[in-house]
Amino acid sequence: MAEAEVYLFTGPENGEKNDAVDTIRKAAAKKNGALDEYKYYASEARVADVVAQLQNVSLFSSALFIRLKNAELIKAKSDVELLVSYIKSAADSPNTLILESDENSIEKKIESAVPGNHRHIFWELFENQKPQWVQRYFQRNGFSVTPDAVEQILDMVENDTESLRSECSRFFYCFAAGHTVTAEDVDKILSHNREENAFTLFDALCDDTKSPRDRLESALGILQKIRLSRDSRSFTLVSGLTYCFRQLRLWHGLFAKGASPTDAQLRAAGFAGKKVQARCRRAAKIWGPGTTSSILALLADTDMAIRSTGTAQEDVRLTMLLYAVVIKNGLYPAEYEVQ
Repeated sequence: MAEAEVYLFTGPENGEKNDAVDTIRKAAAKKNGALDEYKYYASEARVADVVAQLQNVSLFSSALFIRLKNAELIKAKSDVELLVSYIKSAADSPNTLILESDENSIEKKIESAVPGNHRHIFWELFENQKPQWVQRYFQRNGFSVTPDAVEQILDMVENDTESLRSECSRFFYCFAAGHTVTAEDVDKILSHNREENAFTLFDALCDDTKSPRDRLESALGILQKIRLSRDSRSFTLVSGLTYCFRQLRLWHGLFAKGASPTDAQLRAAGFAGKKVQARCRRAAKIWGPGTTSSILALLADTDMAIRSTGTAQEDVRLTMLLYAVVIKNGLYPAEYEVQ
């Protein structure tokens, strides 16, 4: 019996996840010819609209290829039932639906409906795999890299292969093939051309070596750079911060009541890398479990407020969000305060 062309890709390793999506896309194009491709976010698109599109015949191509990201946000009973019903009836459909999430799992009823061999968790690389990945990536592109340069790259870049591939490829435009990339090169290329994002913003927010006022100043500077960058959407920023604080909430749960989880338990929970573990340790010193929950509620409220009021107040709301996280421990101030 044919299986529905529905896939569930979860986990933090977005580079390998995107490679898997490309493989499925090529197979779908080979089988069906031209594809109509769409990418949706569960916080923006209605599940009913996505399912209706999948069920209708496309006028311009033989099949649809849809990526629905942030699938962990699909929780409403009606949305879950509608999506499960589609998955169970889609065995004969030429259309492809890929559900994606940076979390390790989504609503269990949806997971169970997706064919078992179409579900995959993309874990972060193990710590001893990361230097090897960077070295191989440079070698495949005709470059070599010194060990201290590799270490510096891993310290500066998010350790999923998508981020590493993007940042390492910068060197290929700056040096001729055969060049050996050194730590000095890394400082010149990455330090002075570093793109800020939700993760670097979170790092600034939880820098426990600085006072709250200094952390806020650093965070506001990064926010300004993000808002001037190519991807300045508030949704992307709030979504990234929400992911970081969800990780922190899970971290608090693992260490609740004096527990000491093993390395295997940390890896199973999505904390495979030393970098993310160090980040969560720093953050846990600043925000306890209750404060973390308050901040997550604040992030959700901020996201909804921006979506309902439009872009006019985006910058103000994002600034007040950071102020509330750093100074007020997740409590949004009723009015501006003079410190």
